[in-house]
Amino acid sequence: MRSMWKGSVSFGLVTIPIQLYAATENKNVSLRQVHEADGGRIQYKRFCSIEGVEVPYGEIAKGYELDDGEMVVLTDRDLEGLPLSSSNAIEVLEFVPLESIDPLQYDRHYYLEPQKAATKPYVLLRDALHKSGHVAIAKVALRQRETLALLRVHADVLVMTTMLWPDEVRKPDFGFLGEEAPQVRSQELSMAGSLIDSMSEPTFDPGKYTDRYREALETLIEEKVSGGKGVTKAPKRAAKSEVVDLMAALEASVSEAKKSRKPAARKTPAKRPAARRSSKSA
Repeated sequence: MRSMWKGSVSFGLVTIPIQLYAATENKNVSLRQVHEADGGRIQYKRFCSIEGVEVPYGEIAKGYELDDGEMVVLTDRDLEGLPLSSSNAIEVLEFVPLESIDPLQYDRHYYLEPQKAATKPYVLLRDALHKSGHVAIAKVALRQRETLALLRVHADVLVMTTMLWPDEVRKPDFGFLGEEAPQVRSQELSMAGSLIDSMSEPTFDPGKYTDRYREALETLIEEKVSGGKGVTKAPKRAAKSEVVDLMAALEASVSEAKKSRKPAARKTPAKRPAARRSSKSA
């Protein structure tokens, strides 16, 4: 794994230098948008809707659109003045039972690895957390955004899970919740309970389940590759188009060179007699 962030865990007066790694990865088969006729990739340009021109990356800022359609432009200088916790510190705020947190607030998961000479305080926090049965609530700034996070132990490693802010979790607002609940008979409730019991397992084993759609898509791609159906020579076309562009540039250069040489060609007859006279006098 490749480290994506370096910083430290601030635990009271203890500072634990760590490296952050993404704990999960997306296994979806990546598909690109292409031209069906020849497999050419569909590309998008950064285009200004007002001026009608392509905009270089260095001229792109951030903007907040108001309800009336007006745009508030925010530059990097504007954003530098905003309050943001240290960009390289995970500040532990408190410790709470894990069951007191609704999983609906979980966002992304990261592994924490201790840097050199920080293994002992890392193990101390890990073992203390494991023994207490609690998790640590912390604040951290990732990608220029402050977020809540929790630290817990998984497979003898500290794991940080970023959390959504309370106002980022939607409240369920459905009409049936305000209506009178339908009457459920005791026999129906008992039968539903029996069904749950018959399908219950002592623990959850994720290895029993697979992504059938991804497997079928990968098989489909392999069949097309082995059969040569629907496979285009896109890389060769891309190389050929670069050659065409290079040839066009060379042709334009030759044309410009010929134009620049024409005045010099008109001057050469005047120089030749002088050259002959100098050779005779020698």
